[in-house]
Amino acid sequence: MRCLLNQSGYGMHFSVLAYFTLEYIVFVRSYYSVLHMKYRFLPLLLIITSSLQAVELPAIFSDHMVLQREQSNPVWGKGEPGESVSVCIGGQKQETTVGVDGRWMVRLEALPVGGPYELEVEGNNTLRLTDVMVGEVWVCSGQSNMQWSINLSEDADLEMASANAPSIRIVSIPNKGSQEPLDDFNAAWSVCSPISINGFSAVGYHFGRRLHQVLGVPIGLINNAWGGSAAEAWVPRKVLERYDRYDAYLEASDAKAAAHTDAVQARNEARFKAWQDGGRKGQRPPWPNDPRYGQHRPANLYNGVLNPILGYGIRGVIWYQGETNSGRPKDYAHLFPLLIETWRKDWGQGEFPFYWAQLADFHNESSSPQDSTWARLRDAQTSTLSVANTGQAVIIDAGEGRDIHPRDKKVVADRLCRHALNKIYGIEVACESPRFSSMEVDDGVALLTFDHVSKQGLYAFDVPEVSGFALAGEDKQFKWAQAKIVGSRKVAVSHPEIANPVAVRYGWGDNPVVNLYDRNGLPMTPFRTDSW
Repeated sequence: MRCLLNQSGYGMHFSVLAYFTLEYIVFVRSYYSVLHMKYRFLPLLLIITSSLQAVELPAIFSDHMVLQREQSNPVWGKGEPGESVSVCIGGQKQETTVGVDGRWMVRLEALPVGGPYELEVEGNNTLRLTDVMVGEVWVCSGQSNMQWSINLSEDADLEMASANAPSIRIVSIPNKGSQEPLDDFNAAWSVCSPISINGFSAVGYHFGRRLHQVLGVPIGLINNAWGGSAAEAWVPRKVLERYDRYDAYLEASDAKAAAHTDAVQARNEARFKAWQDGGRKGQRPPWPNDPRYGQHRPANLYNGVLNPILGYGIRGVIWYQGETNSGRPKDYAHLFPLLIETWRKDWGQGEFPFYWAQLADFHNESSSPQDSTWARLRDAQTSTLSVANTGQAVIIDAGEGRDIHPRDKKVVADRLCRHALNKIYGIEVACESPRFSSMEVDDGVALLTFDHVSKQGLYAFDVPEVSGFALAGEDKQFKWAQAKIVGSRKVAVSHPEIANPVAVRYGWGDNPVVNLYDRNGLPMTPFRTDSW
């Protein structure tokens, strides 16, 4: 081999190569000796570092989120007790120390509207959130009519195709009921687009889009509605337990939950699936709802879908719920204000705006005046207007008698948005439906006066005759009455067989035939003058 190399002219080259190879071996041995000495404690350091709890953020803080403008915004999370945590955004830095319970929180000073911002959280590790905006944040809550998605609503194809709105950001909280408060959920903020909006609340989307069109600022929408939910499920159990009126509901709910087992739930699910797989023939079995974790059990939704966002910086809440509570209207008159009061107290953000949609018309029309639990529930909703900083969207004209889920969600959102634009943002738009104020009786005629009537006055929609009024005498028997608009804000109600009117009702029924409006387009609020 050596001769061959020499003969080929490689003898000298081989010698040089051997020399440098030996030098390299010496170098490598020396290097790794030093490296070993320098980093012999590295495994120990890695063990120590990995044992430290990483700083964490709940899912409500994610890329694409919106922070509420014109106010401080809390940011919170978990970490190692005693760990120093800093939060930086928009040139400001807020610092704190993780408490003994493993939790931390800072408050960001108000930020200029717009973005995008980058939010950095630094502790034992570093978290970075990008594409953060600052604008208006609203919670969209309630039951199925708030949860009802844009893809199932009127003009779904058109609305979804036009949903390219990068300044609107959305997040939906998963439906998860719990008797214990949950800290987090599995979801994240996303940019509004024809794809991301699929499955999102139609009322919420239309509300947010209208706000953005008028205000021109980023809009954040948090959807935490749950179909079929009872109002009791949105209130902490300890709050309900303060009042005897809820004892029966609490006891019945607890008994139902205690009797339900995993085996019962599995059997119910199997029965429903068999019905589906069999072509949905025969009687439809009950939906396999688990009363232990469902939307009826007191506190389940407060703990499961509200608590994870409780405290996040918001402007206010829009609410569409009441159908499930229609059989308990008397309790709702107490429960609904209690719910609002509790949310505001626990949110720690003062008396933020709380606007709701009154129940729409539903069921069959009645040929004669009748009492109605739906009417009484609407009345309970109206009475809640006594709570500060609230508003009611009257939609007695927007329902569908055969469907509890009316497809036109835009009209609901627009009437809710009117309250926000007028009361918060100072836009001169009408927001209050006319409401009963007083009644005078003279010569067999009940003269009614209404508040919240525009200068244009009242009018009867579609036909000249005013419909929807019922009159009762001392016998408390209501009869359909004749009604006539007097001036701009009064209505005269009479009946030839009732000489001495005692009480008047308007729009009183599950699905009343009504046609009285303000000329600004807002319908008269259903009402009664009696307390029978």
